[in-house]
Amino acid sequence: MFRRIALFAALALVLPASAGEAWIPLFDGKTLEGWTPKIKGEKLGEDLRKTFLVRNGAIAVDYSHYNQFEDRFGHLFFRHPYSRYRFKMEYRFLGEKQVEGGPGWAWKNSGVMIHGQAPATMRLDQDFPVSAEVQLLGAGPEGERTTGNLCTPGTNVEMDGKLITQHCTDAKSKTFRGEQWIELEIEVRGPSWVVHRINGEEVIRYTRVQYDPKDADGKALIPPDGSKLIEGGTISLQSESHPVEFRNIRIQPL
Repeated sequence: MFRRIALFAALALVLPASAGEAWIPLFDGKTLEGWTPKIKGEKLGEDLRKTFLVRNGAIAVDYSHYNQFEDRFGHLFFRHPYSRYRFKMEYRFLGEKQVEGGPGWAWKNSGVMIHGQAPATMRLDQDFPVSAEVQLLGAGPEGERTTGNLCTPGTNVEMDGKLITQHCTDAKSKTFRGEQWIELEIEVRGPSWVVHRINGEEVIRYTRVQYDPKDADGKALIPPDGSKLIEGGTISLQSESHPVEFRNIRIQPL
């Protein structure tokens, strides 16, 4: 049954977005209309601790109602999948502390998931949707830490004609500290190529996002014909234990 649901979801995700030149807002600045949470251990649409909320015209990832993080990784999914588009938003990390119990690697760590699976096909206790993650990182007072990186939960990509199977690949970005707003742009051309830009500068490029047959969740989404290439998918925002805000979220279908 799960494979049948996954197949239907995969077929739905390859539908092209409507072509157009205008930028379309995905967030009205006031409500979470059009967005659905999926928190690990909770049913789709539940957010018992009010992780995602609207504050001062931004989507805030908030941990006021958490005593411990308890690996409650979360994602806020936009209702429509896309295949070819430009996506823009601004983000910033708040403060220097993450919620109690958050993993050390998740300090000032969040992301935007693209080419993602439909949230209805996720397991109840699944950490991350099968997707390509545009990883967003902040830095402390010292040291370098790039942002706009690539991580691949349940997927692989290709770079320069080579299959990349490592989980994360660093981008060539500047290091950003404090609570400044940073502009992220993602340009997605279906299965052909994807580019991440930070404040207008290209920081990483890759091609052929595909299911990883060695990952259980990725393997479950491979259709009966064995094709691993992902044509498109959902877009979602992460909650990984550090407070973060997102604003001016918009898309330009191509």
